[in-house]
Amino acid sequence: MNYRQLGNTDIQISEIGLGTMSLPLDQKKATAIVDAALEKGVNYFDTADLYKYGEIEELLSKIIKGRRDDFILASKGGNHWEKGKDDWFWDPSKAYIKEACKASLQRLGTDYLDVYQLHGGTIDDPIDETIEAFQELQQEGLIREWGISSIRPNVIKRYADAGISSVMMQYSLLDRRPEEAMLDFLHSLGISVIVRGPVAKGMLSAKAEEKVPENGYLGHTRAKVMRAAEKVQQTRGREAAAQTAIQYVLKHPAVTSVVAGASTPQQVFENIGASELEPLTDEEHARLQGSIQAEIYQQHRN
Repeated sequence: MNYRQLGNTDIQISEIGLGTMSLPLDQKKATAIVDAALEKGVNYFDTADLYKYGEIEELLSKIIKGRRDDFILASKGGNHWEKGKDDWFWDPSKAYIKEACKASLQRLGTDYLDVYQLHGGTIDDPIDETIEAFQELQQEGLIREWGISSIRPNVIKRYADAGISSVMMQYSLLDRRPEEAMLDFLHSLGISVIVRGPVAKGMLSAKAEEKVPENGYLGHTRAKVMRAAEKVQQTRGREAAAQTAIQYVLKHPAVTSVVAGASTPQQVFENIGASELEPLTDEEHARLQGSIQAEIYQQHRN
C-alpha cells in the first residue's frame, strides 16, 4: 500500500481507503471486511452519520474498540436527522454541526475524529458560521482536521482559504469535471482531494456491458461510455479494468486517496489491487483521456 500526505498536515493516509456506507450490519461480516482492509495496509476509513441513520457509526465503534490507533477515521455531518425518523433536512448551522460531530463521536465510541467533513453545502449556506463550527471543534480537540464533501466549484472555493485539509468529490474517467475546475486549484493550495466514484458505478469495470444504462451517463451516450470502458479494459486487461479506472484518478497529484466501498472481503482485495498495479504511464493516461470528451460544470461556478 502506498501512503500520501493529507493536505499540509503530518497525517499519512492510504491511497486506497474504505468507504463504509455499504458495510453489512452483521458485525462478524463487517469486521471481516475491515480486517481485510487493515491487512492490506488501508488506514483511511470514511463514514458519515447518515449512513443507515447512525447504525454504521455504531457498528464501527465495536470494530475499532481497542485498536483506535490503527485507523485514520473520517466522518461527515450536516444532514439534520433524528434516529427513528426517515426525514432529514440540510442544516449547516454552527449549533447543529457541533451537535452532529459530538453525536458521531458518541456513536463511534471515540474521543476525536481524524477528519470531519461537511456533507454537502451550497453557496447560500451561512458559510462563515459553518466555518466557525469546524474551527471550534478543532480548537476543542474533537477533530484533528476538517474538510468538505462537495462537487460545487463555488462552494469549494469559498472554503478553500478557511483551513480545510481535504475535499471529497466524485471523479472518474466518465466524470472529468474536477479536471476542468478544481484539481489544479486545490493542489496549488496543498488541499487534498479524496475521490469517490472512480469506477462510475461499475461502468468502468469488467462488467461495463451490464452496468452502463441505455440512456448513458451524465452528458455521454451509452455508445460513448462503452468506448471509454473498452479503452479502460484494453489498457491493463479486462479483469484489471476497475483497478485501471482507480489508477486513472490517482494519476493527478491533487488526489490523496480513493475511497471505495465494499460489502465483502473479496471486494476489498479487488479495490486494493489498484494500489498494487503499476501507475499509469503518461501515454496510457493520455489515451484514456482521449477516449471520451470531458464534461464541464454548467452550474455552481460563481
